[in-house]
Amino acid sequence: MANLELVAPLPAGDFVSDISPAVERVQWFVLAGVVAVTSITFGLYWDISWHQTIGRDTFWTPAHLAIHFGGILAAITCAYLIFFTTFAHNAAARAASVGVWGFHGPLGAFLTAWGGATMLTSAPFDNWWHNSFGLDVEILSPPHVVLGLGILGVGIGSLLVLVAQTNRSSGEAKKKLGRLFLYLAGLLIVLHLILLSEDCDPTSMHSSIFYEMMTFGTPLLLVAFARASGRRWGATIIASIYMAFMLAGLWIFPMFPAVPKLGPVFTNVTHMVPMGFPVLLIFPALALDIVFNRFTNRNRWLQAAIAGSAFLAVLIVVHWPWANFMISSAARNAFFGQNYFPYMFPPSTYHFAWEFQHSDATRGAFLIGLGLAWIFAIVSCRIGVAFGDKLAHLQR
Repeated sequence: MANLELVAPLPAGDFVSDISPAVERVQWFVLAGVVAVTSITFGLYWDISWHQTIGRDTFWTPAHLAIHFGGILAAITCAYLIFFTTFAHNAAARAASVGVWGFHGPLGAFLTAWGGATMLTSAPFDNWWHNSFGLDVEILSPPHVVLGLGILGVGIGSLLVLVAQTNRSSGEAKKKLGRLFLYLAGLLIVLHLILLSEDCDPTSMHSSIFYEMMTFGTPLLLVAFARASGRRWGATIIASIYMAFMLAGLWIFPMFPAVPKLGPVFTNVTHMVPMGFPVLLIFPALALDIVFNRFTNRNRWLQAAIAGSAFLAVLIVVHWPWANFMISSAARNAFFGQNYFPYMFPPSTYHFAWEFQHSDATRGAFLIGLGLAWIFAIVSCRIGVAFGDKLAHLQR
């Protein structure tokens, strides 16, 4: 167990203190973290599209290289930060650090370095798994879970490094770092919802599983990031970044020609197959912003109860009729993406993409599932409030 201790006590609520020197510009290692997470997110989307279009013909695909480039860049950058802070005898760097096992560095650097190392560890595991059990498997296979944990470490760690810099900055540097924070938070929402995508497509939106999955962690991230950003409409901006990224993938990827390299081929694919239309997250995110702006000075649990209830209610009100549209023939076009199918899908199975898959055996089971989603939403919001408040005061 790591022996984690602050080098000196941190005054709560003090954004720029004597022991944490002020930041006057955007540091190179912050930009490296943003580039790393961008590469990982883009590479992950590209990898899923590659599997659906071409098949996993080799480990050395461009998509895999983009993912692992991000992990390597993040790991090397943060390892350098840790060694520099530990051995360079730089008083300013040491003052803005934490200690772990005798090493010193920003809190986020330790998490990012671990995440990058975990990502690299997953690579040979994933290669062995595919060679042993098949070239195309589900998203949540064991090696993909290891990779996901590593990506989570890199993403959250890079965010912590950026937040610590933001909280010690002022003026133009603070504005630039604030914009980078919103962008990075949006990418983390993209990564989170890609992980949940198998249960969040339109065919699941009339089942409780969709609402359980969407409320389990999404409100936590939105609330935490919105509070840490200091923006009145932070959750809405972050959700907009998520939707813009996913829509760009949906509309741009099919412009590139591609053909399958693995068999059997049941669907004649001639271009990259994108992921589906994004969840309409901007609407429940807007509900979160409205509630927290309206009940700013209320009890934290009351805020969470109202915000969680509003998030789930808006999620249902928006996505129930939206699902009806998305499984209709009106959505089977390049704009909404309901006419794209991976090469391994035979035409006889297309109808499943246009039919609701009811995971609840009875109406009672559906209501119980919605009850669980309501609890998840409230607890997620409450944890998000606590996490966001911690982020707002992080300086190391």
